[in-house]
Amino acid sequence: MTSQAIAPPLPVKKKKRKRRGAVRIDMTPLVDVGFQLITFFMLTTTFSLPQVMEINLPPSESKGEITEASLLLLRVTEGGSIYWNFGTDPPRLIAWEELRGFLTERSLANPNMITLIKVDRKGKYSSMVRMIDELNLTKVNRFSIAPLLEQDLKIIAEAEL
Repeated sequence: MTSQAIAPPLPVKKKKRKRRGAVRIDMTPLVDVGFQLITFFMLTTTFSLPQVMEINLPPSESKGEITEASLLLLRVTEGGSIYWNFGTDPPRLIAWEELRGFLTERSLANPNMITLIKVDRKGKYSSMVRMIDELNLTKVNRFSIAPLLEQDLKIIAEAEL
């Protein structure tokens, strides 16, 4: 065998990497697009008008006396039943179907009638809206709305006995 001298390995030339600068994004066009979108939406959006109900309040100086004979009290229970009475009379049950005729008859008999609607907080909202609709259809313009209290429930329970 012949001995051969092993040549030392050749030095590996290292490649110089190009030095890259930091990546930088220009935000100027993005700001322009943002302002264009804002302008577009501002000009094309229609604003909804607030839905309001007109309420006529009596003048603060008025000192009108309310008599028991002119105060109609309508109580709407949680189940949707309606009880009516004048003053201190015991409440009587009335059906929704009879309500319009009843209100028309009573408002013609007493044009100064004031109606107080007491609605149970646990009841359906549609009951109160339906009651107000009936009052508007019968042209009863003088009414107030109040919550149905525990004492009202006791009065109704006593009247049912």
